[in-house]
Amino acid sequence: MTATTTLLSLEDYLSHNDGTDCRYELVNGKLIAMSQPTGQHGAITEFLNDQFRAEIQEQRLAWVAKQGLIAIESPRGGRWDTARIPDVTVVTLEQWEGMLAREAIIRLNESPPWLVVEVVSESTRTTDYRSKRVEYNLLGIREYWIVDPLKKQVLVLHLVDDLYEEKVFVGNELIESIVFPGLQLSAEQVLNGAV
Repeated sequence: MTATTTLLSLEDYLSHNDGTDCRYELVNGKLIAMSQPTGQHGAITEFLNDQFRAEIQEQRLAWVAKQGLIAIESPRGGRWDTARIPDVTVVTLEQWEGMLAREAIIRLNESPPWLVVEVVSESTRTTDYRSKRVEYNLLGIREYWIVDPLKKQVLVLHLVDDLYEEKVFVGNELIESIVFPGLQLSAEQVLNGAV
C-alpha cells in the first residue's frame, strides 16, 4: 500500500479522482491505496456477501450486504479525517437507499452498520487487527469479523457493553454470529470461500 503526501479532508477524499481505477482509504488525511486483492481474498468476500444476502432474504430482514462498496467515516483521533472501506458491510435497506443519490459513505452522525468484515492480507494485518478494531468499536458496529487466511482463523468480535468481546473459530467450528444467529458456516468454509 502506498500513501499520498498531500493531506485531504473527507470532502476532498469523496470528490478525489486521479484518473485511475485505484481505490483508496483515507487515513489521517492521507490517501492509502488499496492493493489488488488475491483470488482467495475475493473468493472469501464474495462468498460471505452471498451468504449474508441469503440469510437476509431467508429472515426477511430489511437489510442489505454490500461487498467493498460502502465507506465508513472513522472517529480516529487527530486533526485529519479517516474513512475505511470494509470488504463486506451489512446495513439497513433504508440506509443503503439513502446513499443511492450520494456518495456511499456512512457518516459519524449516522447509524453504524450491523456487521463488517475485513479479510486479512500481509499488508493489512496490523490495520485489521488493531486500528480498525478500535475504530469499529468506537463507532458501535455490533459485529466485526476478521477473516485471516494467514492464521487460518475467523475472529468474531461482538459489541457487549460498548466493548468488543472476541471469539476465534478454526477448522470445522461453526461461527457464532449475534447479527445472523441462524447462519451455519464453519471457519473452514469461510476460509475456502465455499460451502
